[in-house]
Amino acid sequence: MSAIRQVVPLGAQWPGIDPFLFTAHHRDEFPAADGTTMRPAASLEGRSIGQDFSGKDGWSMYHGDTVPGFPQHPHRGFETVTVVLDGIVDHSDSLGAAARFGHGDTQWLTAGAGISHSEMMPLLNDDAPNPLELFQIWLNLAPEDKAAEPHFDMFWAEETPIVVRGEEGAAARFRVIAGELDGVRALDPPPNSWAARPENHLAIWIVTLDPGVSTELPAVDTSAGRVLYNYGGGVTVDGQEIGYDAAVLAPEPVTVTAGDDGAAFLILQARPIGAPVVQQGPFVGNTREDIVTAMDKYRAGVFGQWDLPSNGPVHPHGQTRFARYPDGTEKRPADAS
Repeated sequence: MSAIRQVVPLGAQWPGIDPFLFTAHHRDEFPAADGTTMRPAASLEGRSIGQDFSGKDGWSMYHGDTVPGFPQHPHRGFETVTVVLDGIVDHSDSLGAAARFGHGDTQWLTAGAGISHSEMMPLLNDDAPNPLELFQIWLNLAPEDKAAEPHFDMFWAEETPIVVRGEEGAAARFRVIAGELDGVRALDPPPNSWAARPENHLAIWIVTLDPGVSTELPAVDTSAGRVLYNYGGGVTVDGQEIGYDAAVLAPEPVTVTAGDDGAAFLILQARPIGAPVVQQGPFVGNTREDIVTAMDKYRAGVFGQWDLPSNGPVHPHGQTRFARYPDGTEKRPADAS
C-alpha cells in the first residue's frame, strides 16, 4: 500500500487537515530600505496599495501602505503559529504585547475569546536586500477552548530544538516547533492549545535535507493525520516523486529522499478535533451563530479594541529582537539581534 494517500497542489493558502485550518507561506525578496524608514526603496507604482499580493519584482506589500505587512485585524476561536525563517516581523496587539522577531523565531498566539494584532515586515537593511520567509499556521481550538483567555508567547530560535541526523553536507535537519522527535521535545505550547495534550500527537516540523539524503518519518498513532508540504527542491516519498504539493501520508513510517538540489518541507500532524468548523475571515467557530456572536462582540468592542496611534506600528529601527508580554514582562533571546 502506498504511503501517500492523497496529493493536493499548493496554492496561495496551503490546505490543512483537522485541526490545521491552513498554512500561509510568504517568501519575499524585499529590496533595500529607504534610509531608516523601513519602507522599500522602490516605486510602489502598479501595486494595489492596501491589497497588494502581486509578487511584483519578487515581493508584495500585502495590506501595508508604506511598510509591508498586515495592519491591525481581529482573530477569534483559533491559534496562529508564525515561524519566521528569514527576515523580521514586528508584532503589536490589543493585549498590550509587542515583539520584534525573526531569523528562526516562532510566535504562538492563542486568539481564544478574541484579540486584534498587527504583523508588519520592517526592512532594516538600507544597503542590502531584505529577504523574508515565514510560515503562518492556523491551528483550530477545541470547542471548549474557543472562549479561552488570549495567550501570547515567543519561542526564540536559540531555544527551539533542532534534531540533526547525519553529518554536515549529508544531513537531515528537523526544526521541532511542536511535538517530539528522536526523544527531543519541543518547547511547551500554550495551555489551551490542542498541542498541549500529548494524546493528540500534534507535531510541527520544518525539515531540510542535503542533496541526496534520505530520512525516515517515524510512525504516528493511527488516530492522527499527517501532511507533508514540499516547498523547496525535489522530494520522493517511499520512491514516489512529489512536486510542489501537499501529500497526505499514512501513519506508518515513511522514507523521504531529497533530490540533487536538496529539499525543504513542512510536516503537520495531529489527531483531529472532529468538531464542525464554520469560518468567516478571521473568526472560527463551530456554528453559524458563533460567527454572528463574534462579529457582534467585535463591533461592540468586547474584544480587540485598538488604542495604538497607528494601525500598522513598527518598532524603532535600531530595536533588536524582543518580546514584551501583556503583563509588561520583557524577554530577549540569548543573542538579541
